[in-house]
Amino acid sequence: MTAKDIVAELKQLGNARTKKMWMTHGAQEPCLGVKVEDMKKIQKRVKMDYQLALDLYDTGIADVMYLAGLIADDAKMTKKDLQKWIEGASSVWVAEFTVPWVASASPHGREIALKWIESKDETIASAGWQTYSSMVAIKEDADLDLGEIKSLLQRVAKSIHQQPNRVKYVMNSFVIAVACYVKPIHKLAVDTADGIGKIAVDLVGACKIPFAPDHIKKFEARSAIGKKRKSPKC
Repeated sequence: MTAKDIVAELKQLGNARTKKMWMTHGAQEPCLGVKVEDMKKIQKRVKMDYQLALDLYDTGIADVMYLAGLIADDAKMTKKDLQKWIEGASSVWVAEFTVPWVASASPHGREIALKWIESKDETIASAGWQTYSSMVAIKEDADLDLGEIKSLLQRVAKSIHQQPNRVKYVMNSFVIAVACYVKPIHKLAVDTADGIGKIAVDLVGACKIPFAPDHIKKFEARSAIGKKRKSPKC
């Protein structure tokens, strides 16, 4: 199956209502309006395919790029591939979900997350924080640099309210991720969440920024603190 075949199939699956929803959540044209559940049916058939994922991403079609992330063979992704992907991510939901999911599960997750966090480009910096957030959700605590994560929490506490919109949003997500998935520094992350309070962010459409303390409490109520995910992708 080629990228051309899959794009033709996705065009048949797209609809105006789903497209409107994707556009409301930050997608940019071109966008077909394909439901994630329909993309996952293709993912189930294809499983993982490194080259096919690269070819699909190169189409520049928002939902096709999302599917590319679902079927990407993360272990084979090079730093050059990942850099090309983030620089080509025209939609917020591709830049902050698809690309970070793949980057975090690649062999270059930590390195590239730290590199992107320092970018002056809002989209790339946001992807960096999201990559680190995804990484703490899937890697065992013993494989994480807890000192580095503490430093990043301190950075969030000091600077979050002065950051651009999308960076504020993902910094808040980083605090939540650390509190929920990194048990040894759960309390520090909770204290950080309490300290930063509510975040003022101008978001597109119906999107809302989660209030970190409440979101963390929901995890606690399910006794889910420290339980890792098998994959960041969804």
